[in-house]
Amino acid sequence: MQGGLPSRYHLSNAPAMGISVFIIDQERTFTDALTAGLQAEEGIEVVVAVHRQVPAPSLIVGRHADVVLLDGDLPGNAPIGLCEELSGRDEAPRVVMLSRGSDPGRIADSVRAGAAAWVRKSESLAHLVHVIRGVAAGEMWLPPAEMGAVLRLLLQEREQQNESDRLLASLTPREREVLSCLAEGAGRHDVAVQLHLSSHTVRTHLQNLMRKLGVHSTLEAVALTRSPLGSSVLDPGLR
Repeated sequence: MQGGLPSRYHLSNAPAMGISVFIIDQERTFTDALTAGLQAEEGIEVVVAVHRQVPAPSLIVGRHADVVLLDGDLPGNAPIGLCEELSGRDEAPRVVMLSRGSDPGRIADSVRAGAAAWVRKSESLAHLVHVIRGVAAGEMWLPPAEMGAVLRLLLQEREQQNESDRLLASLTPREREVLSCLAEGAGRHDVAVQLHLSSHTVRTHLQNLMRKLGVHSTLEAVALTRSPLGSSVLDPGLR
């Protein structure tokens, strides 16, 4: 970016009074206007504003705010990745996703990543301020028109995950070990070596576990071990 304000700038060096806000957005004009509007609100202080398409992790490491306004339209998986990183902190800020759209699937992904709210960028400043004050007090906010669809997605996913958990629980400890090795990318020969089993025994375990899981391939079996966010749901002690 050339000209204008730098891609990161501090608005105050003093401790924030009231609700401290950290803005991460790729649109310079929007960020500047939003910063000016929020700074005029009583009890809200924008402590840092960043406008980049792909904010580097170093821009947010060690920084703290009560509320983070995060651009949900950042390229690729950046919004979800940043939301997960922020929400996973010991003193996690409340993350409000800002977007020009309101696709239920994207909203559901954000909720899974820890977001407390989703607000369209076309909403009024007064509405955003209301949401900021609400999430800072521990509330969540989703667009009313998309609320039903988002909840259905989250409930459907939970039901699917519960069914996967039930199926995985039906496996014997040895079958779970075999499946865990496969989930780590090991081939059948590697599994036999790692678990000190014969190839015939590994094949038998695979046949049994696929029958119990109701699948027809090892790929389908491995897919059942993955949570919606991609992490394994197998017992870490067996990995």
